[in-house]
Amino acid sequence: MADSKEKLFSDFPSVSTQEWMDKIMVDLKGADYEKKLVWKTNEGFKVKPFYRQEDLEGLKTTEGLPGEYPYIRGNKKDDNTWYIRQDIRVEEPAEANQKALDLLNKGIDSLGFHIKPKDLSAEYIATLLKDICCDCIEINFTTCQRHSTQLAELLVAYFKEKGYDPNKLYGSINFDPIGKMLQKGKDVSPIISKAKELVEILAEYPHFRCIGVNSLQLNNAGAYIYQELGYALAWGNEYLNRLTEAGVPVDLAAKKIKFNFGISSNYFMEIAKFRAARMLWANIVKAYNPQSECACKMIAHAETSSFNLTLFDAHVNLLRTQTEAMSAAIAGVNSITVTPFDKAYETPNDFSERIARNQQLLLKEESHLNRIVDPAGGSYYIENLTVSIAKQAWDLFLQVEEAGGMVKSIFDESVQNAVNASNKARHEAVSKRKEILLGTNQYPNFNELAGEKTPSEHKCCCGGGHNHEEEASFAKLETSRAASEFEALRLQTEHSGKRPKAFMLTIGNLAMRQARAQFSCNFLACAGYEVIDNLGFPTVEEGVEAAMKANADIVVICSSDDEYAEYAIPAFKAVNGRAMFIVAGAPACMEELKAAGIENFIHVRCNVLETLKEYNEKLGIK
Repeated sequence: MADSKEKLFSDFPSVSTQEWMDKIMVDLKGADYEKKLVWKTNEGFKVKPFYRQEDLEGLKTTEGLPGEYPYIRGNKKDDNTWYIRQDIRVEEPAEANQKALDLLNKGIDSLGFHIKPKDLSAEYIATLLKDICCDCIEINFTTCQRHSTQLAELLVAYFKEKGYDPNKLYGSINFDPIGKMLQKGKDVSPIISKAKELVEILAEYPHFRCIGVNSLQLNNAGAYIYQELGYALAWGNEYLNRLTEAGVPVDLAAKKIKFNFGISSNYFMEIAKFRAARMLWANIVKAYNPQSECACKMIAHAETSSFNLTLFDAHVNLLRTQTEAMSAAIAGVNSITVTPFDKAYETPNDFSERIARNQQLLLKEESHLNRIVDPAGGSYYIENLTVSIAKQAWDLFLQVEEAGGMVKSIFDESVQNAVNASNKARHEAVSKRKEILLGTNQYPNFNELAGEKTPSEHKCCCGGGHNHEEEASFAKLETSRAASEFEALRLQTEHSGKRPKAFMLTIGNLAMRQARAQFSCNFLACAGYEVIDNLGFPTVEEGVEAAMKANADIVVICSSDDEYAEYAIPAFKAVNGRAMFIVAGAPACMEELKAAGIENFIHVRCNVLETLKEYNEKLGIK
């Protein structure tokens, strides 16, 4: 039997890379290989359409094992278990405690408490953590940066009072003044000096981290993957450098830093990002000459992105967050938060939070992604992505270091400017449908109305703003979601009380008229217009007559390029200004049609957003 299995593959001749390329070139029929099949990524490198074993030659990423330096294959050796985390914004400690206990019975094993600092006290902490076995779960806290040391002292006192073994407590305090600077555009850099005190308070708790690198903010601002990783490394190095300069041993300092990454929908690139992140961070820490290699391990929490969440067709958010969580799980992160699908327009409710929990439970209990360590290891494609992303991120890290470090680069606004430029570029890509948001800029739900849904705004956990003498304004991150402009346009249409009707005047070539009608319906529905498709009309006059009977505000003629020369001008004249007239396509006779007075054309090269804004204005929708 063994022999027959071996012969199964030996009976087939091997195929060389050149043979594959020769076959591809034949299929391309003279088209440019680079333009057609090579993906030019936003990260600054090219991705080939296929990879083979020979592409692994010379890649050092394949040499290590899970649990071994530089931890590219993960910190874990025996399994791929991660913490399933859900955050609670604490308004009243007793209520938050009851919610936490309920969550712990529903599959959560990591809690995140967002605490307002004004009420912090021993009684507050005792009430919040009542009946919670802190040594059985991961427990995380976020509060005002200026009160993090107070929170740490209260937690240590509570842990000692309860008799917890310091070695069994896992969690974090999210102290991150650099993140606050990016988020608020305010100078709180003097607070960084509190990091040493914070680390010393929690020194005897080896698995309780207290310095946060919240590159999640960059992800939510639309940063490209290499930017999030490159800046995260510089961010972490800034803290590590300052702590060691203040006299904190490098092993202790490194073991107190926790990375909180975002996860975009770029599935394979995200898997590669986390693998590259562990490798690069291990190399950075190693340069400080720690006594133990385990100090080089990156502890990474991952949270699904809010940048690509949408208000319309919100259940599509479930598809996005599911693939995002899956990529982080496969990549071997330490904990994951799935953002509830309705976060873009309301405070998540019990239903959406339950779905978010279950998304991770499915990955564990049904897909068994917690059983296999680094299943991506050895993949020709992902190993090459890992190396490419690592190179781009490392180049950016060095660029920041040469400029004086992360804080200096924030003061210079180079970080904010770069990320905000990416935000702008991605909005532009969304407006032209080069970046697809299903249900928003492509294939919208034609009949959906927002109703009372309105875009949500970020809330600070501090419970309000603070005015401190050392604060000075500089640029901050632009965090508008990718869908925000399309949503504003569609809400404008809905709130105007006038929903334009777009009538498809389909005529001529069957295949072309159907394809262009479908394209036009999707195009115009992105602005919230009512679209009326048709099977086809024998004459232009009948089509226009049907459109007028339907009280159409827009008439879209849908036919083939060749037939527009025959049908478009008669149709335009028949409409006679009673409705906006649009030609679906960019025919060769476009100039002749424009000369006849036809102004509006929609096609794949259009900026969909700007075109629809123009149409709203023409239709009197403000």
